[in-house]
Amino acid sequence: MTKRDIEATQPDGTTEKESKMTKATQVTSLLVKKLCPQAQLPARGSAYAAGYDLFSVEKKVIGAGDKALIDLGISISVPAGTYGRVAPRSGLAAKHHIHTGAGVIDADYRGRVFVLLFNLSQKDFEINQGDRVAQLILEKIETFPVEEVEELSETVRGAGGFGSTGGYGEDNAQEKAQG
Repeated sequence: MTKRDIEATQPDGTTEKESKMTKATQVTSLLVKKLCPQAQLPARGSAYAAGYDLFSVEKKVIGAGDKALIDLGISISVPAGTYGRVAPRSGLAAKHHIHTGAGVIDADYRGRVFVLLFNLSQKDFEINQGDRVAQLILEKIETFPVEEVEELSETVRGAGGFGSTGGYGEDNAQEKAQG
């Protein structure tokens, strides 16, 4: 603990910084700070929508097969016990092959929010200011301590992955023929 930390110690033994961080983790609403006048607050499209639509503050073209960071012009604070998952909008994905990447916003992140969009189509795609480009889904999260062990318990599945429990392709057709 530094001299400054000792001087800033609260009556309960926490530092001023720790006290501010604790208050931040007790947030029970999605807090949004507009960083520019054209920014829009995330908004749910219907009463039962799981996600909050996220809006671009810029005009940008994403080339065919390329990717781009889209500025939302906001910073956020998600409620305690959650993280923000940036997910694709179904219409953009189905009709235009626009998908999201790198979609986790941690509870302690306070920087400017961007959305990474991938254009998986054969045509350039234009984003305009005010376009809904993705959706933010708040998901509950639990974190646990990490413990190193020498061995893990055995399971029926074991180390099988990448389609080992069935799926599409030749391996699956062979399984059905034998089964």
